[in-house]
Amino acid sequence: MRESVRGQVDPFIVMDVMQAAARAEAAGRHIIHMEVGQPGTPAPQGARTALARALSQPLGYTVALGLPRLRQGIAGLYRRWYGIDLDPARVVVTPGSSGAFILAFSALFDAGERVAMGLPGYPSYRQILRAMSLEPVGIATRPEDRYQPRPQDLPKAQGLILASPGNPSGTVLRLDELRALTQAAAERNMAVISDEIYHGLSYGDRCHSALEVTDDVFVINSFSKYFSMTGWRVGWMVVPETHLRTVERLAQNMFICPPHASQVAALAALDCMDEADENLAVYAENRRLMLDGLPKAGFTRIAPPEGAFYIYADVSDLTDNSLQLAADILDKAGVAVTPGLDFDPDRGARTLRFSYARATEDIAEGLRRLAAFMESR
Repeated sequence: MRESVRGQVDPFIVMDVMQAAARAEAAGRHIIHMEVGQPGTPAPQGARTALARALSQPLGYTVALGLPRLRQGIAGLYRRWYGIDLDPARVVVTPGSSGAFILAFSALFDAGERVAMGLPGYPSYRQILRAMSLEPVGIATRPEDRYQPRPQDLPKAQGLILASPGNPSGTVLRLDELRALTQAAAERNMAVISDEIYHGLSYGDRCHSALEVTDDVFVINSFSKYFSMTGWRVGWMVVPETHLRTVERLAQNMFICPPHASQVAALAALDCMDEADENLAVYAENRRLMLDGLPKAGFTRIAPPEGAFYIYADVSDLTDNSLQLAADILDKAGVAVTPGLDFDPDRGARTLRFSYARATEDIAEGLRRLAAFMESR
C-alpha cells in the first residue's frame, strides 16, 4: 500500500516516554510522572454530575459550531477574565484544541505556505502543519526573551503562531508584547493564531488574550488544562466574523460536531471556577517545590515558569543527548521527564521539560529521586 509523504511526521516523543513509563509500571515499578501535561485532578464535580444526568437522554449530533449555550458560556468567560464583550457567534466549539488547529490551518492557509512559531514550542504545531502540506518555520527564541519571539525576528511567512503561556517554557507574553507581535504580523500580512490553552494557570499577573489587542486573530483554548478535562476532547476557537462561515463549513465536513457528551460536561464546568482555582493552588505549591528542588538537584538553568505547569531546563552542562538522559532518569530514578527534542529539533538535545501537574506528594518524591540520581552520576 502506498504512503503519502506528508503523512511521515515525527513522533510525539512525550507519548513515547509515557509508553516507556507504562511498561515500567506494568513490570511493578512506581513511576513519578513529570513527562506529560496531564492534570492530576479529575474533571470538576459539576461536569461529571451534569454528564451523569445527561446520559438518560439522547446524545446525538449537535450543530457544527457547538451547543449555543456553551458558546454563550465561553463568551461570558472572556468577559470575566479579560473584560471583553465577545459575540458568542464568534465562538467555535471544537474536538479539543487539536481540532481547532486543524480548522484554523485549513481556513487560513493553502498547501505550501509557511507558518512561523517560536522554538522551543509545542511539537504538534509543526507536525499538523506538515501533515497538511504546510511548511513550519521555527523562530529560535532566546532565554533572555523568556523563550518568546520578538517582532524583529519574524520571518517571511503567511502565518504566525503565538503561545502564552508557552509550552514547554511556561513563560507569558505581556500585553505590550502581544500588541507589538500582532502589529508586526499585520504589517507583513501574516495571519495570527494565538494558543491560549493554559490561560487560568498563572502565578502572578493574569494572562492576556490576543483579543485584548486585536480582533484580527484566531484564538484557541480548551477545557483540558485549567478545567482538568484532557480526555474529554473539547476545546474552542474564537474567529473573526469574516471567517466564521468558512470555519463552519470545514467543521461540518471534518468533524460534523464536537462530542455532545463532552459539551454537556464543559457547559457545567464553567460554573466550577472555584474548584479549578483550588487546583491552581496545588500547581502553585508544586511550582514552589520545583523552583527550590530542581536547582538543588543540579538543574540550575531554567526558564521562569510564569504560567502552565512546566519547567524547561537547559541541561547542556550535563549532556548533549537529552533523549538518553531522560531514559536514564526513568530507568535509574523512576521519574519520567520529557527530552527537549520534542520542542526544539535543533537545540532540544540539550534541554529537558519537567511537568508539575500531578499531586504535590508525587512532586516532592520526584524531586527527592532526581536529587539522588544526580548525586550518583
